[in-house]
Formats: sequence, structure tokens, C-alpha cells
Amino acid sequence: MLTAQFMALLDVFIVNVAVPTIGSELHATGAGMQLVVAGYSIAYAVLLITGARLGDLLGHRRVHLAGLALFTASSLACGLARGTGELIAFRLVQGAGAAVMIPQVLSLIQRHFTGEARARALGAYSAVVATGAAAGQVLGGVLVSADLFGTGWRPVFLVNVPVGLVLLAVGHRVLPRDIPGAERSRGLDLPGLVLLGAAVSLLTVPLVLGQEEGWPLWSWLSLGAAAILFTLFCLYESRLARRGGAPLISPRVLRHPGMGLAVFRLLAVMAVNAGFLFTLTLHVQGGLGYSALRAGLTFAPTAVVFGLVGLTWRDWPAALQGVLIPVGFAVAAVSVAGVGAVLKGGGDGGFWLYVAFAGMGTGLALGFSPTLTRALATVRPADAADASGLLATVAQLGQLIGVAAFGTLFLNRLESLGAPGAYTSADALLMCTYALAATATSGAVSGLVRRRR
Repeated sequence: MLTAQFMALLDVFIVNVAVPTIGSELHATGAGMQLVVAGYSIAYAVLLITGARLGDLLGHRRVHLAGLALFTASSLACGLARGTGELIAFRLVQGAGAAVMIPQVLSLIQRHFTGEARARALGAYSAVVATGAAAGQVLGGVLVSADLFGTGWRPVFLVNVPVGLVLLAVGHRVLPRDIPGAERSRGLDLPGLVLLGAAVSLLTVPLVLGQEEGWPLWSWLSLGAAAILFTLFCLYESRLARRGGAPLISPRVLRHPGMGLAVFRLLAVMAVNAGFLFTLTLHVQGGLGYSALRAGLTFAPTAVVFGLVGLTWRDWPAALQGVLIPVGFAVAAVSVAGVGAVLKGGGDGGFWLYVAFAGMGTGLALGFSPTLTRALATVRPADAADASGLLATVAQLGQLIGVAAFGTLFLNRLESLGAPGAYTSADALLMCTYALAATATSGAVSGLVRRRR
């Protein structure tokens, strides 16, 4: 299941370094390429909570395998697409498959692991989630540069097909059978689904396309409408719960001790992670002229350290466990500012760049993995699907917000500086790293405030 999780996360970022090749071969417009990249994330974010509830209704094993089958089939269709329109449509379907498949991972961990075994499983889950973004950049660069059999960008999608087929065969044999339970009788809450889906769509579409279109009036109206619909959704869900109904997101999950703070931390850490990867990709490929392969491999140190720390932090001394999260955010803040400093002036950063990358991997892992593990460790099995869908959606929205906010800051600064080049790109990146450091600092402060209570 974690392999399926990793594969789905790869596809959020693996396309980034393939975009120039896709655009050239398919003669796509800038907006078309933006939708190729973002269509997956939009469908993924909109349908995640619905996917979690479907697992409750129909069985987590069955829904996970159905989502995996849809994801695998749509990956094949993406790899064989003959035009931009086809590719965008199949990317939307691929995101829907991931949204159905992924929430079941956390739900099954919650239902079938207890105690230390659950902590280890959640640690492995956190490491997979954390490294998926950077690994996607690396693998995308390798596959595009390899140009296997003259297929160019297509292997970034086709690589999912054999993996998906193997996982389907193994999953049918090893995943625990669904056990009927009381939760299965809950309805799907269609009004809540419509309100939430509309709100998330109105939020994510302008975040994805706003920069490309120059932030027109419709994008701001869409964001305002999203805020109104989120408010209506919360009011409706609370009223439904008071009447004894089955809301899409149970209010008791949101009221769970520490859940609100966990949501903020996950938003912050995923926004920093995604914003860092996206803006640095723009700099090294656009400003420094790196190839797709070299650009992808640039992120390898962060991915490796992120994974190692995510898997081992529980074994660190007990005296450190209480401060891991704020310290992690603080380390990430210092490290991301260090990346901007060592790249200042258009250089390649040398040895100190890799030190800063290692610090980023460490800091982000400590901000993410303990937050997720502790948020889910005490959630009741009956609330596993709701909590899983909520936190997975928050993580996805954090990535979208990070790419949109920091990507816009980078591109606007680059445009204001005039002539493109390594020096101006580095200057734009420096401003972004300061903003990223400020965001990471907010995560550190939130952890310290929580700890003092």
C-alpha cells in the first residue's frame, strides 16, 4: 500500500521536469501545460475526502484496489495521449483514481495496527509522503533524459503501468478482507460533498491558473466564493451532526485534541516543501540552465535525508521528542534561507548548498512526520476515514498553496528585474527563500506555543 502511495505522490511532481518536452511535442500552450501539471492535483484535492468516505461505505480494501485499477489504466492512457486535450482529460481521471486509492492507506493503518506497530507504520507512511515530491523530480529528470526507445516524456506516465499491475495482483492476495461495521451504514452526505467539492475547486483552480493568466478578476472572485462555500460547508456539517446525521467530516474529528494545530502545521510544512521544490526547479532549469536530469538529481540529498529522518525520529532520545516539531521547523527556516544565500549571485552553491539541502530534509521531516503520527495516534478507529481524508486533503492543499504562492512570488520578482539570467533568477530565488523561511518560522512558533500550554 505504501508503494501505491509513493507512486501516486510521484505523479504530483514527476511531470514538472517533463513539461518542456511535452509542450514541444504536443505544441501545447502555456495554459495547456499548466493544466497538464495541475489537473491531477485539482482532481486529487477535490475528491480525497470523498474517497475516504467511499472506503467507509464500500470497504477499504475494495475501494483501494478499484482506485489503483483506475490510476493504472489512466496512466497508460496518459502515456499514449496524442494531444494536449487528451492528456489533460486523462490526468484528471488519474487524479481521481489517486483520490479514491490513497485515503484507504491511512484508514487501513488505523484499523489494523495498534501501539508501537501503528507508530512504525505511520512513520513509514510519513517518510513516503515526505520523499514523494523530491523523488518525483529526480525520477522525472532521469526518465526524460533517458528518452527510452525514443518515447521522450511518455515513460513518466507509463512507468506506473507495470508497477500498478503488480500491486493489483499482490493486493488481491495480501490486503485484509473488509469487515462489515457500523460505520458502513453511514450515507455519503451528498450536499456536503457538493459544497466541499465546489469550495475546493474554486480554491485550487485560481491557485493553479492565476499566475499563468495574470491574476484576472475571475480568480479573485473565485477565491472569495471558495471562502463563502467553506463557511457554508462548516455550518451545514455542524447542523447535520447535531441532528444525528453522518457529516462528510465529523466535527468531533476537528475537535480532537491537537487536530487544529496539526492541520496548521501540515499546511505550513507542505507549502514550504512544495514551494521550495518548485522555485528551485525554476531557478536551476531556467536560470542556471541545468538539464532535466541534473535538475532532478539536485533534489536527491533532500529526499534521502527526509526519508531517513522520517523513519528514525521515533528512536531518538526521549528528551528530544517533545521539541522535535518546533526544532524541525526552525532548522527548515535556517536551511532554506541558507539555500538562497549560497546561490546568491548566480553561482552553483558548492559544498554548502548540499549542507543546506540536508538541513531542509531534516527540518521538513521533523515538521511533518511527528505531526502526522501524533495527530492520528489517538484517533478512534470509527473516525479513521474522516481523519485520513482530512489530513490528506490538507497536505495536498498545502502543496497547491506553496506552488501558487511562492511560484507567483518568484515569477513576479523575476519579471520585475528585467533581463533573464542566472543573476536575476538567483535574486528572485533569494526573496522566495526569505518568504519560505518566514513560513517555516510560523510552524516553529506554533509548536512552541502548543508545548507551553
